[in-house]
Amino acid sequence: MKETRFIKVGQVAIEDVAKPAIQAPDDVIIRVVRTCVCGSDLWGYRGQDQMAPHAQNSGHEALGIVDAVGEAITTVVPGDFVIAPFTHGCGHCAACRAGFEGGCLNHKDNFSNGAQAQYLRFQHGEWALIKVPGHPEDYREGMLKSLLALADVMATGYHAARVAHVQPGDTVVVVGDGAVGLCAVIAAKMHGAKRIIAMSRHADRQALAKEFGATDIIAERGDAGVAKVMALTDGAGADAVLECVGTEQSVDTAVKVGRPGATVGRVGVPHNPEMDLTPVFFRNTAIAGGPASVTTYDKQVLLNAVLNGQITPGKVFTQTFALDDIDAAYQAMDQRQAIKSYVIVD
Repeated sequence: MKETRFIKVGQVAIEDVAKPAIQAPDDVIIRVVRTCVCGSDLWGYRGQDQMAPHAQNSGHEALGIVDAVGEAITTVVPGDFVIAPFTHGCGHCAACRAGFEGGCLNHKDNFSNGAQAQYLRFQHGEWALIKVPGHPEDYREGMLKSLLALADVMATGYHAARVAHVQPGDTVVVVGDGAVGLCAVIAAKMHGAKRIIAMSRHADRQALAKEFGATDIIAERGDAGVAKVMALTDGAGADAVLECVGTEQSVDTAVKVGRPGATVGRVGVPHNPEMDLTPVFFRNTAIAGGPASVTTYDKQVLLNAVLNGQITPGKVFTQTFALDDIDAAYQAMDQRQAIKSYVIVD
């Protein structure tokens, strides 16, 4: 089968590898029909993460058809149309029952890899997979894009709003204008935020943020951006902040733009392990977040919201590629020509 492999910094390519097989009783083999490139996939591509030549790449979002199941699988059968989340919770440990399966206590192999391929071995598939009614051919491409967004970015944006305790009437700042940040705008609106301030300096992303529900746009970064937020909020700061980047600067901004007692919902994967918590202490700022609870949110809220047309997160996919053109999909993301690259697997 075809699978994306890391070649060297600045290059991925399709290679022919063996089709995955059932290795454990709770494995599910999925024939991938749609996948995509995530911002975190670029870390190896840009040389920020060390990767060996011809290593399996980190793609972790997929829509597909169940091809085979292990003997312990009772919730899906071959032929089912499923969303494959990047997390693999068990559904019954303390973390999963609380709706935090990103930290599942039973599954050490809790994150997907290798989804930019014709087939995916999805480990621990009994509870984690989300069944979609019907078949891929029943849906227009725009709907398939929104369903694919539920594998990661929409659920991650929703997680930021949940852990930041966004309430009806709140003023919310979203730090980051990538796919997750834009989906966080959707999530803030779903939670009833009255004012949503999106921090973005790219015209295409600003326009999409407004379409999704942002009421204000701030293009400045760093202290200049903080000053703009304070001016917009009469010096008070936001009730909740959704941090969707993970850099030192974005976290610093997120902490500074919240009012005293605000909560920062942090879903940007940390790039720097160091953080001075002194300002957090003196402003009574709470920081929460981590890997998103994809299965919980999709099953409880997001799948129906997409199917009913309440939300259209698939609009974050602004360029489409064939699997054979996967390196071009990476280049479009790397060069900011695409907000998020959508990949059709033939």
